[in-house]
Amino acid sequence: MTTNLTLPLQRYAVVLVNLGTPDEPTVPAIQRYLKQFLSDKRVVDYPAILWQCILRGIILPFRGRRVAKLYQSIWWEQGSPLRVITERQTKALGNAMLMGGLPVQVRYAMTYGNPSIASVLDGLRAQGVERFVVLPLYPQYSATTTAAISDQIGSYLQQQRDLPEIRMQKHYHHLLAYRSALAGSVRAHWAKQGQADALLLSFHGIPERFVRLGDPYERHCRETAANLATDLGLTSEQVLVSFQSRVGKEQWLQPYTDQLLEKLPGQGIKKLQVLCPAFSADCLETLEEIAVENCEVFLHAGGEDYQYIKALNDSPCHIQLFRQLVLQQLQGW
Repeated sequence: MTTNLTLPLQRYAVVLVNLGTPDEPTVPAIQRYLKQFLSDKRVVDYPAILWQCILRGIILPFRGRRVAKLYQSIWWEQGSPLRVITERQTKALGNAMLMGGLPVQVRYAMTYGNPSIASVLDGLRAQGVERFVVLPLYPQYSATTTAAISDQIGSYLQQQRDLPEIRMQKHYHHLLAYRSALAGSVRAHWAKQGQADALLLSFHGIPERFVRLGDPYERHCRETAANLATDLGLTSEQVLVSFQSRVGKEQWLQPYTDQLLEKLPGQGIKKLQVLCPAFSADCLETLEEIAVENCEVFLHAGGEDYQYIKALNDSPCHIQLFRQLVLQQLQGW
């Protein structure tokens, strides 16, 4: 794919954006992170006064301690898994762009925590960058994730006199390069471990109410599952869909992952492989909730073999997908 860039390459930059992570696995750091994350109206849209009382008075004091222990159990020597993997993705994409003759700057930012989107944009603009490609690392669009990034970019632009040009990828679950990367990761796992009775795709959940209000996330998730079944030559009975990480008493997208795992052994599915296509990098929700917590649920319910298939992370096919997305966004500049 060729591009027609009208500015020197040093005036262009790519910013990968993921959800975020605490700076360290301590209670104060977790509480700071959760406070920012759960105060975003895109994530929790309850009346602010009531919600802040609940958040500060109940959730942060109690949930902070529990979540800190979970982070400590998956924390790597180099730091938070999500941050380490995102750094690797950033470096690999920069190298791929350079090898392709487009040595644009590549950085990463986090919607919550550090480095913030505003600080990364500020730093790049100080170096003379005028045009940005922002790549949210969410294959499936949701207002709770991708739109939250757009909100922060909008807030940043409101503070600027001289506006930069910014293009942002909305979603990419439907693209052939993503489909090929996802199917390839499953085939690679099968080549080493064999095929299980079923493949479960566990997506991060959102409240059902958000879907009724127009969020296309559930449709994107089910399209991802249908496409993967087709690409792997599996039936709809062999590829299951569930939603994890629900919070509170409100109805979230169903079936819930943990409840489904309790039922599957009784339905004859004793060997299960689990993939989390909504996550571009392994993190707390995959390394602890899926790989450990939900494994115990399945085995306790009578399952015999449970395997988590890791996220695409910084695999070469994933980086090539990112490169393709960036090149598409650069067209016409």
